[in-house]
Amino acid sequence: MSSFPPTPPLRICTSCVLDTTVPDIVFDADGVCNFCHRYAERIATELRYDAAGQARLAELIEEIKRAGEGKPYDSIVGISGGVDSTYVAYVAKKKYGLRPLAIHVDNGWNSELAVQNIQQTLERLDIDLQTNVLDWEEFRDLQRSFLEAGIANAEIPTDHSIVATLFQTARAMKIKHVLTGSNLVTEAVLPESWMYDAYDLRLIKAVHKRFGSVPLRSFPKLSYVRFGLMLGVQGYKFVNVLNFEPYHKAEVKAMLADELDWRDYGGKHYESVYTKFFQGFILPEKFGIDKRKAHLANLVLSGQITRDQALAELAVPPYAADEVARDREYVIKKLGYTSHEFDAIMSAAPRRAQDYPNGEWMRRAFGSFAAFARRRALR
Repeated sequence: MSSFPPTPPLRICTSCVLDTTVPDIVFDADGVCNFCHRYAERIATELRYDAAGQARLAELIEEIKRAGEGKPYDSIVGISGGVDSTYVAYVAKKKYGLRPLAIHVDNGWNSELAVQNIQQTLERLDIDLQTNVLDWEEFRDLQRSFLEAGIANAEIPTDHSIVATLFQTARAMKIKHVLTGSNLVTEAVLPESWMYDAYDLRLIKAVHKRFGSVPLRSFPKLSYVRFGLMLGVQGYKFVNVLNFEPYHKAEVKAMLADELDWRDYGGKHYESVYTKFFQGFILPEKFGIDKRKAHLANLVLSGQITRDQALAELAVPPYAADEVARDREYVIKKLGYTSHEFDAIMSAAPRRAQDYPNGEWMRRAFGSFAAFARRRALR
């Protein structure tokens, strides 16, 4: 007879679909989780669909146009081929009449569909593209470092490189406004305990120093201090345009397919082969994290799908067995691992970002400052 106590059943929020696989989840007397309450607070204070918000949007658009006078571009937009960034490029050009420069970071993992979406979208919108192709040997070494470090957010190298590239380009070209696809409606719910902040350059350097071997000479870097100076002193702005626009994901996908011949890739951020494998296999298998729960919770709370629909989707495995086998072989070969080496990484005990030198205190200070900067930009 086993001496181990039985595993308690999962408790699921009565409002969304997050459950006790999230370490920092707390339920109220009605079974509603803290993430639902936080979502409601942010929606009430940060979405700008009202008349005042639309007036502020009009001011922002004019501000962007004035700042871009005499320049080839008035703004920068990151583009990945996914729905969020594609829609931002669409509204920037077609609705607001802006002249954005599209920036794409090629980390070596683009799916063919993502490349097609980017090319077709920008051609039809007549938007110029600048692609930053990361040095593959450097980037692979950094990705391997994070996998071997055992930190859940192994996408930190990609996410950091994107933000750093956007702001380095903005600085080099003296363009003050960076348009992003980040939005509250579909992204406000993401447990901090699951995904450590990608801006922490000290953590990146520490992990790479311990596990890497290829010097990061060209990898894009952005420290909290530099980021804070750019936002707080030098006047650069993140403009989250989708917080001013009613954003219904299914409707937007249909519109983009109709007007731009954009094609869906089947999952959030699945425009990247690595991201698909990371979210669909590595996270649930090694860390017990099904990131779909957070994505679907957002859609439930924003009224875009029902809770029953979300639960039905979660009942289906995140990855078809034949796709797992195919993508596993491709990913581990591209990263330079043998099957045995990759299995050893997957079976090793998970670690926290806090187990390595990091900029935790700066991260929290910067997070508060960035939230203040966003609120000020919306006034």
